[in-house]
Amino acid sequence: MMNDTAGNGAKSLAGVFQDEPKASPTPTGPTPEEIAAAEHAKQVKALDAALKKYAATVPEFSVAVLDKKTGEKYSFRGSEKYETASVVKVQVLACLLLTAQDKQRDVSATELALAKRMIRLSDNDATTSLFSRLGKAPAIQKCDKRLGLTQTTVNSAWGLTRTTVDDQVKLLGELVDTSGPLDADSRKLAFTLMSTVDEGQDWGVPAAATTGETTTVKNGWLPRSTESNRWIINTVGRITGDDTDVSIAVLSHGHASMSGGIAVVEKAAKLTRQYLKY
Repeated sequence: MMNDTAGNGAKSLAGVFQDEPKASPTPTGPTPEEIAAAEHAKQVKALDAALKKYAATVPEFSVAVLDKKTGEKYSFRGSEKYETASVVKVQVLACLLLTAQDKQRDVSATELALAKRMIRLSDNDATTSLFSRLGKAPAIQKCDKRLGLTQTTVNSAWGLTRTTVDDQVKLLGELVDTSGPLDADSRKLAFTLMSTVDEGQDWGVPAAATTGETTTVKNGWLPRSTESNRWIINTVGRITGDDTDVSIAVLSHGHASMSGGIAVVEKAAKLTRQYLKY
C-alpha cells in the first residue's frame, strides 16, 4: 500500500510540475547592423527608382558612389562602358606616381610641371607628353591593372580610353587608400592637384558638396565626331567632410551641348546624395 501511495503521489507531483507554464524566452529585436542594412536597402531601392526615372528623360549616363566610411558601393549601370575624354588624365597621373615610386625617386620637376597642367588645366599637350614618357597605352594599362581596374581599356588616342563608373570609383579609392599601391607622398600630390583645378573646371562632383566640405575633381568633355558632335561629359572626384568621405563617378554621352551634359552629371551626383544620405 505504501508503495502504491508513494507512486500515486509521485505521479501527482509530476503532473503539477508539468502543468506549470514555462518562462518565455527574452525577446530579441534586430541588431543595429541589421537595422542599418535594412535602411540602406530602402535607400538603394529609392535611388534606383529616382535614377531610372531621370534617365528616361536625358541622354545616357551611369553613376557610382564608394563610401569610404562604410565600405558600401552603389552603382547605377555600373559596368556600362564609356569613352573617358579627359578623366583618363587621373589614370595617367596615377601611373606617373607609380612609375616614380618603382624607381625610388620623386617626380621630376618637368614631370610635375606637366602633371599640374594636365590636372589643373586639363592641358592635352601636357597629357600627351606624359602619356608618351610613361610608355603610352601599354604602360598605362599595366598601371591600371596594379590599381585594380578590370573594366578599362586604354586607347593609343588616350581620350578614347573606355572605362566604367565602377572602375573609376575604384581608382579614386586607390588614390587615398593607405594600404594601396600609392605611398603617402603620391597620395598627397594627387589630392593637391585634384583639389586645385582651374575655377572654370570646378564643376561636376563638387556640385553635390555642402558648405565646408573638401572636394577633388577631374572632368572630361568632348564633342564626339562619331556621335554627330554630341557631347561626352564625365566627372570623377571625392567629397570629404566631418561625416562624409565618398568617391563619385558619373560618365555620360550624347548631349546636345556641354552645359546640358554638365547639368545631367551634376543632377545624377546630387541624387545619390539625396537618397544615400552620405
